[in-house]
Amino acid sequence: MSERPCIKVCDFEDDTGWCFGCGMTKAERKAWKHVPGYRPAILSNLPARLQALAEEGHRTGEDAKRKKK
Repeated sequence: MSERPCIKVCDFEDDTGWCFGCGMTKAERKAWKHVPGYRPAILSNLPARLQALAEEGHRTGEDAKRKKK
């Protein structure tokens, strides 16, 4: 997969630095374009990160795009 997992949320959890939308850190987002060999390592971590954020009560993935009521 060469497409970035970014879903245009770009809101980051303070402690981990993980994006609520895709799970990447800011550094990983910057590295994505310049270090293609690192992409599989980034992608392999994202599901667990998003799950951990969700278990802490955060909206993640597509749900992170929705405004809290």
